[in-house]
Amino acid sequence: MHAVSPPAPSGCTDTGNMAAPLARMSVWPVTGRTLSTAAALCRRAAPLGPLPNDEFRDKDLDSLKKYRCFRKYYRYADKESTKTNWWRTYRQFLYPVADDGLQKVDIGFPYVSSSMKKRVKAQREVLKANHKNPELEKASRQRTLLIPLDEVRSEWESSCGPAHIQRVAEHYGVYKDLFGEATFVPRVTLRVQYSTGEDAVMPVYYGNVVTPAEAASAPEVSFQAEEGSLWTLLLTNPDGHLRATDSEYVHWLVGNIPGNQVYSGDEVCHYFPAFPAKGTGYHRYIFILFKQEGHIDFKGELLPNPCHSLKLRTFKTLDFYRKYEDKMTPAGLAFFQCAWDDSVSHVFHNVLNMKEPIFEHQFPPVYHPPQVKFPHRQPLRYLDRYRDSDEPTYGIY
Repeated sequence: MHAVSPPAPSGCTDTGNMAAPLARMSVWPVTGRTLSTAAALCRRAAPLGPLPNDEFRDKDLDSLKKYRCFRKYYRYADKESTKTNWWRTYRQFLYPVADDGLQKVDIGFPYVSSSMKKRVKAQREVLKANHKNPELEKASRQRTLLIPLDEVRSEWESSCGPAHIQRVAEHYGVYKDLFGEATFVPRVTLRVQYSTGEDAVMPVYYGNVVTPAEAASAPEVSFQAEEGSLWTLLLTNPDGHLRATDSEYVHWLVGNIPGNQVYSGDEVCHYFPAFPAKGTGYHRYIFILFKQEGHIDFKGELLPNPCHSLKLRTFKTLDFYRKYEDKMTPAGLAFFQCAWDDSVSHVFHNVLNMKEPIFEHQFPPVYHPPQVKFPHRQPLRYLDRYRDSDEPTYGIY
Protein backbone atom coordinates (compact mmCIF):
# COMPACT_ATOMS: atom_id res chain seq x y z
CA MET A 1 0.00 0.00 0.00
CA HIS A 2 1.14 3.48 -0.80
CA ALA A 3 0.27 6.42 1.40
CA VAL A 4 -1.51 9.12 -0.57
CA SER A 5 -0.87 12.65 0.53
CA PRO A 6 -3.85 15.00 0.72
CA PRO A 7 -4.27 17.49 -2.06
CA ALA A 8 -2.79 20.94 -1.61
CA PRO A 9 -5.23 23.77 -0.94
CA SER A 10 -6.23 26.11 -3.67
CA GLY A 11 -3.81 28.92 -4.34
CA CYS A 12 -0.80 26.93 -3.17
CA THR A 13 1.59 25.16 -5.53
CA ASP A 14 4.18 22.61 -4.56
CA THR A 15 7.40 24.23 -5.78
CA GLY A 16 9.88 21.97 -3.99
CA ASN A 17 10.64 19.83 -1.02
CA MET A 18 10.63 22.82 1.35
CA ALA A 19 7.09 23.99 0.52
CA ALA A 20 5.44 20.54 0.69
CA PRO A 21 5.70 20.06 4.49
CA LEU A 22 4.34 23.56 5.05
CA ALA A 23 1.36 22.81 2.83
CA ARG A 24 0.65 19.56 4.69
CA MET A 25 0.81 21.29 8.07
CA SER A 26 -1.75 23.87 6.94
CA VAL A 27 -4.28 21.11 6.19
CA TRP A 28 -3.75 18.40 8.79
CA PRO A 29 -3.81 19.18 12.54
CA VAL A 30 -0.49 18.58 14.24
CA THR A 31 -0.20 17.18 17.75
CA GLY A 32 2.91 16.78 19.87
CA ARG A 33 6.32 18.01 18.85
CA THR A 34 7.00 19.17 15.32
CA LEU A 35 10.21 19.89 13.52
CA SER A 36 10.25 23.25 11.83
CA THR A 37 11.73 23.47 8.34
CA ALA A 38 13.09 26.97 9.03
CA ALA A 39 16.25 25.42 10.45
CA ALA A 40 17.13 24.12 7.03
CA LEU A 41 17.30 27.67 5.71
CA CYS A 42 20.05 28.68 8.24
CA ARG A 43 23.65 28.21 7.25
CA ARG A 44 26.32 27.94 9.93
CA ALA A 45 29.04 30.54 9.52
CA ALA A 46 32.70 29.65 9.65
CA PRO A 47 34.47 30.35 12.98
CA LEU A 48 36.58 33.45 13.30
CA GLY A 49 39.70 31.42 14.06
CA PRO A 50 40.95 28.04 15.25
CA LEU A 51 38.79 26.43 17.89
CA PRO A 52 40.21 25.34 21.28
CA ASN A 53 42.19 22.09 21.05
CA ASP A 54 41.73 22.11 17.28
CA GLU A 55 45.31 20.95 16.75
CA PHE A 56 44.58 17.73 18.68
CA ARG A 57 41.40 16.83 16.79
CA ASP A 58 41.34 13.45 15.03
CA LYS A 59 44.79 12.53 16.34
CA ASP A 60 45.95 9.47 18.15
CA LEU A 61 46.81 10.01 21.80
CA ASP A 62 50.04 8.04 21.44
CA SER A 63 51.29 10.47 18.79
CA LEU A 64 51.00 13.52 21.05
CA LYS A 65 53.93 15.05 22.87
CA LYS A 66 54.79 13.50 26.22
CA TYR A 67 56.06 15.39 29.26
CA ARG A 68 58.44 13.64 31.61
CA CYS A 69 57.71 16.01 34.51
CA PHE A 70 54.89 18.29 35.51
CA ARG A 71 57.17 21.32 35.55
CA LYS A 72 57.54 21.43 31.77
CA TYR A 73 53.82 20.84 31.32
CA TYR A 74 52.93 23.68 33.71
CA ARG A 75 55.38 25.96 31.93
CA TYR A 76 53.78 25.20 28.57
CA ALA A 77 50.28 25.59 30.02
CA ASP A 78 51.12 29.00 31.49
CA LYS A 79 52.55 30.09 28.16
CA GLU A 80 49.40 29.03 26.32
CA SER A 81 47.10 30.68 28.88
CA THR A 82 48.68 34.09 28.24
CA LYS A 83 47.87 34.02 24.52
CA THR A 84 44.93 36.10 23.34
CA ASN A 85 42.16 34.11 21.67
CA TRP A 86 39.25 35.26 19.57
CA TRP A 87 36.86 33.14 21.64
CA ARG A 88 35.85 33.82 25.25
CA THR A 89 36.23 31.37 28.09
CA TYR A 90 33.38 30.46 30.42
CA ARG A 91 34.76 32.74 33.15
CA GLN A 92 35.10 35.63 30.69
CA PHE A 93 31.51 35.06 29.60
CA LEU A 94 30.20 35.17 33.19
CA TYR A 95 32.43 38.04 34.34
CA PRO A 96 33.05 40.28 31.34
CA VAL A 97 35.80 42.88 31.69
CA ALA A 98 34.91 46.34 30.41
CA ASP A 99 38.48 47.41 29.61
CA ASP A 100 39.44 44.33 27.61
CA GLY A 101 41.43 42.61 30.35
CA LEU A 102 43.07 45.73 31.74
CA GLN A 103 45.32 44.74 34.62
CA LYS A 104 44.97 46.48 37.95
CA VAL A 105 47.67 48.78 39.27
CA ASP A 106 49.79 47.24 42.02
CA ILE A 107 50.25 49.87 44.75
CA GLY A 108 51.94 47.53 47.22
CA PHE A 109 55.55 46.70 47.90
CA PRO A 110 57.55 45.02 45.12
CA TYR A 111 58.51 41.45 45.79
CA VAL A 112 61.16 39.29 44.16
CA SER A 113 60.45 35.62 44.68
CA SER A 114 63.21 33.06 44.90
CA SER A 115 63.90 30.80 41.97
CA MET A 116 61.97 27.59 41.49
CA LYS A 117 65.15 25.52 41.68
CA LYS A 118 66.04 26.85 45.11
CA ARG A 119 62.58 26.19 46.48
CA VAL A 120 62.45 22.66 45.11
CA LYS A 121 65.95 21.99 46.45
CA ALA A 122 64.95 23.22 49.92
CA GLN A 123 61.83 21.02 49.90
CA ARG A 124 63.87 17.97 48.95
CA GLU A 125 66.35 18.62 51.73
CA VAL A 126 63.52 18.85 54.25
CA LEU A 127 62.00 15.60 52.96
CA LYS A 128 65.36 13.81 53.20
CA ALA A 129 65.88 15.03 56.75
CA ASN A 130 62.38 13.84 57.72
CA HIS A 131 62.95 10.41 56.16
CA LYS A 132 66.19 9.99 58.12
CA ASN A 133 64.63 11.01 61.43
CA PRO A 134 63.71 7.82 63.38
CA GLU A 135 61.61 9.71 65.91
CA LEU A 136 59.30 11.07 63.21
CA GLU A 137 59.01 7.62 61.66
CA LYS A 138 58.11 6.06 65.00
CA ALA A 139 55.57 8.74 65.87
CA SER A 140 53.97 8.45 62.43
CA ARG A 141 53.76 4.66 62.70
CA GLN A 142 52.24 4.81 66.19
CA ARG A 143 49.93 7.69 65.21
CA THR A 144 51.28 9.96 67.92
CA LEU A 145 52.74 12.57 65.60
CA LEU A 146 51.69 16.12 66.49
CA ILE A 147 51.86 18.82 63.82
CA PRO A 148 53.09 22.19 65.13
CA LEU A 149 50.33 24.46 63.83
CA ASP A 150 52.18 27.64 64.81
CA GLU A 151 55.14 26.68 62.63
CA VAL A 152 52.83 25.74 59.77
CA ARG A 153 51.06 29.09 60.00
CA SER A 154 54.34 31.03 60.10
CA GLU A 155 55.60 29.09 57.08
CA TRP A 156 52.34 29.83 55.22
CA GLU A 157 52.55 33.53 56.07
CA SER A 158 56.10 33.77 54.77
CA SER A 159 55.55 31.79 51.55
CA CYS A 160 52.16 31.74 49.79
CA GLY A 161 49.98 33.34 52.46
CA PRO A 162 50.03 36.91 51.09
CA ALA A 163 48.89 35.75 47.65
CA HIS A 164 46.07 33.73 49.22
CA ILE A 165 44.95 36.73 51.29
CA GLN A 166 44.91 38.86 48.14
CA ARG A 167 42.69 36.33 46.36
CA VAL A 168 40.25 36.23 49.30
CA ALA A 169 40.12 40.02 49.43
CA GLU A 170 39.48 40.14 45.68
CA HIS A 171 36.63 37.67 46.16
CA TYR A 172 35.03 39.88 48.82
CA GLY A 173 35.48 43.02 46.69
CA VAL A 174 37.76 44.77 49.18
CA TYR A 175 40.13 46.31 46.62
CA LYS A 176 37.33 47.26 44.25
CA ASP A 177 35.33 49.15 46.88
CA LEU A 178 38.29 50.82 48.60
CA PHE A 179 40.93 51.42 45.90
CA GLY A 180 38.99 51.20 42.65
CA GLU A 181 41.27 49.77 39.94
CA ALA A 182 44.24 49.23 42.27
CA THR A 183 45.35 46.23 44.31
CA PHE A 184 48.23 45.15 46.52
CA VAL A 185 49.65 42.02 48.11
CA PRO A 186 49.63 42.26 51.95
CA ARG A 187 53.30 41.52 52.65
CA VAL A 188 53.04 42.33 56.38
CA THR A 189 50.93 39.95 58.47
CA LEU A 190 48.39 41.92 60.49
CA ARG A 191 47.11 40.22 63.67
CA VAL A 192 43.94 41.67 65.21
CA GLN A 193 42.23 40.30 68.33
CA TYR A 194 39.15 41.52 70.20
CA SER A 195 39.06 40.81 73.93
CA THR A 196 35.74 39.15 74.86
CA GLY A 197 36.55 38.22 78.45
CA GLU A 198 39.33 37.65 80.93
CA ASP A 199 41.04 34.89 78.96
CA ALA A 200 38.95 34.81 75.74
CA VAL A 201 39.74 36.63 72.53
CA MET A 202 38.03 36.88 69.14
CA PRO A 203 40.59 36.97 66.31
CA VAL A 204 40.05 38.74 63.01
CA TYR A 205 41.13 36.79 59.95
CA TYR A 206 39.95 37.34 56.39
CA GLY A 207 36.17 37.38 56.32
CA ASN A 208 35.21 35.60 59.54
CA VAL A 209 32.10 36.68 61.45
CA VAL A 210 32.47 38.93 64.51
CA THR A 211 29.41 40.19 66.40
CA PRO A 212 28.99 43.90 67.22
CA ALA A 213 29.09 43.06 70.93
CA GLU A 214 32.53 41.50 70.49
CA ALA A 215 33.76 44.51 68.48
CA ALA A 216 32.51 47.07 70.99
CA SER A 217 35.99 48.17 72.15
CA ALA A 218 39.30 48.71 70.39
CA PRO A 219 41.20 45.50 69.56
CA GLU A 220 44.80 44.49 70.11
CA VAL A 221 46.81 44.90 66.91
CA SER A 222 50.29 43.48 66.35
CA PHE A 223 52.62 43.10 63.38
CA GLN A 224 56.32 42.76 62.66
CA ALA A 225 58.05 46.10 62.21
CA GLU A 226 61.62 47.38 62.19
CA GLU A 227 62.87 49.80 64.78
CA GLY A 228 62.35 53.41 63.80
CA SER A 229 59.65 52.64 61.20
CA LEU A 230 56.33 54.51 61.14
CA TRP A 231 52.94 53.05 60.28
CA THR A 232 49.29 54.05 59.83
CA LEU A 233 46.34 51.85 60.81
CA LEU A 234 42.87 52.34 59.30
CA LEU A 235 39.55 50.65 60.11
CA THR A 236 36.71 51.46 57.71
CA ASN A 237 33.25 50.16 56.81
CA PRO A 238 32.32 50.46 53.09
CA ASP A 239 28.84 48.95 53.55
CA GLY A 240 27.27 50.94 56.37
CA HIS A 241 26.77 54.49 55.09
CA LEU A 242 23.15 55.50 55.59
CA ARG A 243 22.98 58.20 52.90
CA ALA A 244 25.64 57.70 50.18
CA THR A 245 26.33 54.25 48.78
CA ASP A 246 29.81 55.18 47.53
CA SER A 247 31.01 56.53 50.90
CA GLU A 248 32.35 54.86 54.02
CA TYR A 249 32.42 55.37 57.75
CA VAL A 250 35.86 55.55 59.35
CA HIS A 251 35.87 53.67 62.68
CA TRP A 252 39.51 54.03 63.66
CA LEU A 253 42.53 55.89 62.30
CA VAL A 254 45.92 55.96 64.00
CA GLY A 255 48.95 57.53 62.31
CA ASN A 256 52.68 57.80 62.97
CA ILE A 257 52.76 54.49 64.85
CA PRO A 258 56.35 53.84 66.07
CA GLY A 259 57.22 50.23 65.31
CA ASN A 260 54.31 47.97 66.28
CA GLN A 261 53.15 50.04 69.27
CA VAL A 262 49.72 51.04 67.97
CA TYR A 263 48.56 52.90 71.06
CA SER A 264 51.70 55.07 71.03
CA GLY A 265 50.78 56.65 67.69
CA ASP A 266 48.73 59.74 66.92
CA GLU A 267 45.03 58.85 67.19
CA VAL A 268 43.50 60.87 64.35
CA CYS A 269 40.04 59.33 64.85
CA HIS A 270 39.20 57.40 68.00
CA TYR A 271 37.72 53.91 67.86
CA PHE A 272 33.99 53.66 67.24
CA PRO A 273 32.08 50.36 67.72
CA ALA A 274 30.48 48.52 64.83
CA PHE A 275 26.82 49.42 64.18
CA PRO A 276 25.42 47.55 61.14
CA ALA A 277 21.81 48.61 60.68
CA LYS A 278 19.06 46.05 61.11
CA GLY A 279 17.98 44.41 57.86
CA THR A 280 21.13 45.34 55.88
CA GLY A 281 22.86 41.95 56.22
CA TYR A 282 26.58 41.51 56.77
CA HIS A 283 28.96 44.48 56.68
CA ARG A 284 32.69 44.35 55.97
CA TYR A 285 34.97 46.01 58.52
CA ILE A 286 38.43 46.29 56.98
CA PHE A 287 41.76 46.93 58.68
CA ILE A 288 44.47 48.36 56.41
CA LEU A 289 48.05 48.88 57.51
CA PHE A 290 50.15 51.50 55.68
CA LYS A 291 53.90 51.88 55.98
CA GLN A 292 55.03 55.51 56.04
CA GLU A 293 58.12 56.91 54.40
CA GLY A 294 58.43 59.45 57.20
CA HIS A 295 56.45 61.54 59.66
CA ILE A 296 53.06 62.73 58.30
CA ASP A 297 51.01 65.64 59.56
CA PHE A 298 47.37 64.49 59.81
CA LYS A 299 45.88 67.83 60.87
CA GLY A 300 43.52 67.82 57.90
CA GLU A 301 42.08 64.44 58.98
CA LEU A 302 41.96 65.09 62.73
CA LEU A 303 38.50 64.62 64.30
CA PRO A 304 37.34 65.74 67.74
CA ASN A 305 37.55 63.25 70.59
CA PRO A 306 34.94 61.96 71.16
CA CYS A 307 33.36 62.15 67.70
CA HIS A 308 29.78 60.85 67.56
CA SER A 309 28.81 62.54 64.31
CA LEU A 310 28.29 60.29 61.31
CA LYS A 311 28.69 63.29 59.02
CA LEU A 312 32.22 63.90 60.29
CA ARG A 313 33.03 60.20 60.03
CA THR A 314 32.10 60.04 56.35
CA PHE A 315 35.25 58.80 54.64
CA LYS A 316 36.68 57.49 51.37
CA THR A 317 39.79 55.34 51.45
CA LEU A 318 40.69 56.15 47.83
CA ASP A 319 40.73 59.90 48.49
CA PHE A 320 42.74 59.39 51.66
CA TYR A 321 45.33 57.28 49.84
CA ARG A 322 45.57 59.68 46.89
CA LYS A 323 46.29 62.50 49.32
CA TYR A 324 49.21 60.68 50.97
CA GLU A 325 50.24 58.17 48.28
CA ASP A 326 53.75 59.62 48.06
CA LYS A 327 54.29 59.15 51.80
CA MET A 328 52.70 55.77 52.55
CA THR A 329 52.31 52.31 51.00
CA PRO A 330 49.65 49.68 51.90
CA ALA A 331 51.31 46.69 53.51
CA GLY A 332 48.80 44.72 55.64
CA LEU A 333 45.17 43.67 55.46
CA ALA A 334 42.58 41.96 57.68
CA PHE A 335 38.79 42.18 57.72
CA PHE A 336 35.73 40.63 59.32
CA GLN A 337 31.99 40.50 58.67
CA CYS A 338 29.43 41.83 61.12
CA ALA A 339 25.61 41.72 61.30
CA TRP A 340 23.06 43.36 63.57
CA ASP A 341 22.49 42.34 67.18
CA ASP A 342 20.98 43.95 70.30
CA SER A 343 24.09 46.00 71.08
CA VAL A 344 23.58 48.05 67.88
CA SER A 345 20.37 49.55 69.31
CA HIS A 346 22.36 50.82 72.29
CA VAL A 347 24.89 52.49 69.94
CA PHE A 348 22.17 54.28 67.95
CA HIS A 349 20.12 55.41 70.96
CA ASN A 350 22.79 56.26 73.56
CA VAL A 351 25.96 57.01 71.56
CA LEU A 352 24.72 58.49 68.27
CA ASN A 353 21.56 59.89 69.92
CA MET A 354 19.33 59.08 66.96
CA LYS A 355 16.50 56.77 66.01
CA GLU A 356 17.60 53.34 64.91
CA PRO A 357 16.95 52.75 61.19
CA ILE A 358 15.34 49.43 60.33
CA PHE A 359 15.38 48.19 56.76
CA GLU A 360 12.95 45.65 55.36
CA HIS A 361 12.79 44.06 51.96
CA GLN A 362 9.66 44.98 50.04
CA PHE A 363 8.45 41.87 48.27
CA PRO A 364 6.34 42.36 45.13
CA PRO A 365 2.64 41.47 45.42
CA VAL A 366 1.79 37.86 44.74
CA TYR A 367 0.34 37.37 41.27
CA HIS A 368 -2.71 35.17 40.93
CA PRO A 369 -4.21 34.27 37.56
CA PRO A 370 -7.84 35.21 36.89
CA GLN A 371 -10.27 33.23 38.99
CA VAL A 372 -12.00 30.29 37.31
CA LYS A 373 -15.60 29.51 38.13
CA PHE A 374 -15.16 25.73 38.05
CA PRO A 375 -11.44 25.08 38.75
CA HIS A 376 -10.21 21.73 37.52
CA ARG A 377 -7.53 19.84 39.45
CA GLN A 378 -7.08 22.63 41.99
CA PRO A 379 -6.70 22.22 45.76
CA LEU A 380 -9.75 22.44 47.99
CA ARG A 381 -8.55 25.80 49.36
CA TYR A 382 -8.48 27.31 45.90
CA LEU A 383 -10.69 30.26 46.91
CA ASP A 384 -8.33 31.28 49.75
CA ARG A 385 -5.91 32.94 47.36
CA TYR A 386 -8.71 35.24 46.14
CA ARG A 387 -10.14 35.96 49.57
CA ASP A 388 -9.87 39.50 50.89
CA SER A 389 -7.29 39.79 53.67
CA ASP A 390 -9.74 41.80 55.81
CA GLU A 391 -12.43 39.17 55.54
CA PRO A 392 -12.80 37.19 58.80
CA THR A 393 -11.82 33.55 58.49
CA TYR A 394 -13.09 32.20 61.82
CA GLY A 395 -15.60 29.41 61.56
CA ILE A 396 -14.47 28.40 58.06
CA TYR A 397 -12.03 25.64 58.95
